[in-house]
Amino acid sequence: MKKKLRFCLTLICLFLPGVFIANSQVLVESVAAVVGNEVIYLSDLENTVGDLIRNGDKTPINNLTCRVFQQMLVSKLFMDQARIDSINVTDDAVEGDLNMRMNDAIRTAGSEEALVTYFKKSMPEIKRDIKKKLLEQQIVGEVQSKISKNITITPAALKKFYNSLPKDSLPVVPAKYEISLIQSDPPDNEENKAEARQKLLDIRSQILAGKSFNVLAIMYSEDPESAKNGGEIGFRVRGELEKPYADAAFSLTKNTVSRIVETKYGFHIIQLIERKGDLANTRHILIRPKVKPEQAAKAMARLDSIANLIRKDSIKFETAAMRFSTHKDSRINGGKMVSPNPSARISWFTLEELNPEMYVKIREMKVGEISDPFKTTDENNNEVFRIIKLDNVLPAHSANLKDDYQSLYDAALVKERGDVFDKWVKNKIDITYIKISEEFKSCDFLKQGWLK
Repeated sequence: MKKKLRFCLTLICLFLPGVFIANSQVLVESVAAVVGNEVIYLSDLENTVGDLIRNGDKTPINNLTCRVFQQMLVSKLFMDQARIDSINVTDDAVEGDLNMRMNDAIRTAGSEEALVTYFKKSMPEIKRDIKKKLLEQQIVGEVQSKISKNITITPAALKKFYNSLPKDSLPVVPAKYEISLIQSDPPDNEENKAEARQKLLDIRSQILAGKSFNVLAIMYSEDPESAKNGGEIGFRVRGELEKPYADAAFSLTKNTVSRIVETKYGFHIIQLIERKGDLANTRHILIRPKVKPEQAAKAMARLDSIANLIRKDSIKFETAAMRFSTHKDSRINGGKMVSPNPSARISWFTLEELNPEMYVKIREMKVGEISDPFKTTDENNNEVFRIIKLDNVLPAHSANLKDDYQSLYDAALVKERGDVFDKWVKNKIDITYIKISEEFKSCDFLKQGWLK
């Protein structure tokens, strides 16, 4: 009866929002709090706490409830401000993120059915709840951006921030390296590609003749992660897949097998397991072109000649990189390696950020030294050959303004924004109508001005 009553009251909340306007000063059972014109429903609070517990949060239930309740109250302050400032976010703004979150959830759970069982909600309910949270996060972010848009850190303020940090608690920054490289792809690789295609054609013929795609994926696929699952990669949205792969996958009907598809990772055959709107679950078999010993020897000899020319000052490393390197991302920088992240094109790397072969080479080199040629893999895990030059080393050290200015600036900016938000929240509490349900008034944080 209590659940039915709560459900009925929730429906009243949805269809008669005027019941909860601030000046009514009336709280019914299904409402945990009112913040301005915003409402925190008891069911939303309980569902969020339940989801955290199912995800392994071991916080005592009372403490966890109070923590979530505080986060919700603060969020509603920002939401109320968004209403005042006429800040709106359309569904389109979160559609991509929503699809990605749904896809991740399905992939983690294993299937839609497992996800429904886990959350004890239907798929439309799960999608609705995630969408609601994403929209609120987006709106809160818009308000916070407006509040903090003029915040900057002056050099004097940064120095003051740095001096305020206890010297014995300054983080230790690991050693970082600046590296340049010249890469050579395997010569005569078209021949290797043709052989890879032929191998995949043979496998495809076996599948069309009735053999199990799953079994052949386990036996032959060169994508180790999916091979363990019979080639299955789980539900993905189109944008998560390489375009040729996505085009093929989304054109298939259930259980049919694609023709051979080439991506930067190699060659695939794809089988559609299931498609639901913008989500597709596929399995694939990946075959990569194989480099023959004589091709490897030829590539290594070519790089060795280039390295010797550079060591003799017959050509500058930067010039050689622009003329001979096949590594597109570094070639335009004269061989200088930079982060692939377009928002942070930094050229400093820790050893742990390098692949094993690069790690071993750099660890043994001195600044200015050029390595011997070696075999490694590129960002797509394809076999390539490289020589590298160690341009500079920043030894491990405690964070300081000279070497770590940007990192300390970012930390100071985060702290300043946090302080501004805290002050804004305190002022907003003072001028906003807030009503807390009796059952939550034992939460300690409410003593900080929330109770009126």
